[in-house]
Amino acid sequence: MKLIVKKTDKLSGKIRIPASKSHTIRAVVIASLAKGTSRIINPLDSADTTAAVNACRALGAKIEIKEGEWIVHGFSGKPKQPEGTVNFENSGTSSRLIMGVIALGDLNVTVDGDESLRQRPVKPLIDALGNLGVSAVSLDKKTVLPIKIGGKLSGGKTEVDCKSSQYVSSLLISCPLAEGDSEIIVKNLCEKPYIEMTLRWLDEQEVKYENNNFEVFKIKGGQKYGAFEKEIPGDWSSATFPLCAGALTRSDLVLEGLDMEDEQGDKAVLGILKKMGANIEADRGTVQIYGKELHGKDFDMKNTPDALPAMAVVGCFAKGKTRLLNVSQARIKETDRIKIMTQELSKMGAKIEELKDGLIIEESELFGSDVCGYNDHRIVMALSLAGMIAEGKTTIDTAESIGVTYPRYVDTMKSVNANMELIL
Repeated sequence: MKLIVKKTDKLSGKIRIPASKSHTIRAVVIASLAKGTSRIINPLDSADTTAAVNACRALGAKIEIKEGEWIVHGFSGKPKQPEGTVNFENSGTSSRLIMGVIALGDLNVTVDGDESLRQRPVKPLIDALGNLGVSAVSLDKKTVLPIKIGGKLSGGKTEVDCKSSQYVSSLLISCPLAEGDSEIIVKNLCEKPYIEMTLRWLDEQEVKYENNNFEVFKIKGGQKYGAFEKEIPGDWSSATFPLCAGALTRSDLVLEGLDMEDEQGDKAVLGILKKMGANIEADRGTVQIYGKELHGKDFDMKNTPDALPAMAVVGCFAKGKTRLLNVSQARIKETDRIKIMTQELSKMGAKIEELKDGLIIEESELFGSDVCGYNDHRIVMALSLAGMIAEGKTTIDTAESIGVTYPRYVDTMKSVNANMELIL
């Protein structure tokens, strides 16, 4: 599927932001681990969250999908042996979090994914689980999926390299249900807000743990999760794209459904755009952006790697230079997003330089081009932003990947006057 985008003069209207993928997956996982029946209100219905639902069902959860809510009947911390391989498709979050869940059952399970997920490293999580009594072995001996998981998470002391916050979150969610106490030593902390999100879920479940400055976590074993009812807030990572679209086209947009108190890391995009010159007003669940002249600055993106593709496009529109720094983990997402954004924006005329851990972008006049989305939802949506400010027509391939987190992105942007169209 291809996305055709033409220059857009101005956007106007209201956008309801879809529910958070990160919160939805955590909700499904914890509800499955819980005893009793949980109600998840306003979940994100996307390819990634569907992968989490299917995996939890395979492990014994009974999940009813209804309009605007999911009902989850949990397996009380005792996952069952699934029939066949558990396939996570393209969902890195689901695969990492649920590997820890599988480790609670003393099972023999093979987990796998699509070609993209098979390229994403999981060695830090494999090693960390190994220290806690679990055997997790990569079947191709490259410490990537497919992985065979056996043994039982029993507790103990382990260390985890936090190049991805998902490794730590997996342990934090599963270790409270281990028989013994656990101590997790965190090295090279990245994406701290997503760990804070996981801790908020644990706090709501009254899980007992100690947090020593995000360097050491001590978790009591033998705990349980209880059934809950919770509404999922809007996704700040998805909101990044209409926010940046409003800034790029000097538009007047209103975004609804966002939680200003939520821990999501990409909420920081509000502050980044403000520092560049955008006029943004936020009140409770509503954000209004008035696009104005933008100016390039330096930004530490360590906690907001998912925002890098969109902010690379904003850098092309800003006066002077924009530096997106300290975000080397963007290279181990669905694609190497530093390399790909450099490559594809260069095709459109961008003055962009690839760094080991980021990008330097100068104000650039962009021209429509045929560009590659590499089956990465955030790359495709970021390139659609470039198409809105480029002269001529931009054609982006693998546009079906948008369905991973923002299935109605194109329809939503068209509703506020964006000039874009999906074609087969």
